[in-house]
Amino acid sequence: MSDILANGIPLVTLIMGLVEFSKKLGLKGKALTALSMVLGVVIGVAYQIAQGGQPETFAGWFDTAIFGLALGLTASGVYDLIDARFPKVRG
Repeated sequence: MSDILANGIPLVTLIMGLVEFSKKLGLKGKALTALSMVLGVVIGVAYQIAQGGQPETFAGWFDTAIFGLALGLTASGVYDLIDARFPKVRG
């Protein structure tokens, strides 16, 4: 998933950056994970449509939806992994 780029920017990194920005605005806990998933789905679906146009068949929409879910799960999973593995910086 790290090779999925928009203008040279990895989409998973973009989603994680948006989640961190939301964290600084006061969003906490499971809401951050949910936001990561929603952003992944929305950005993933938009990316698929931008790359190949609007799907015309159920199979095309299904593939687009699966891609969005995979991007959302990857982004939320990476966020949770990093959040759990690195100590909180207080200060």
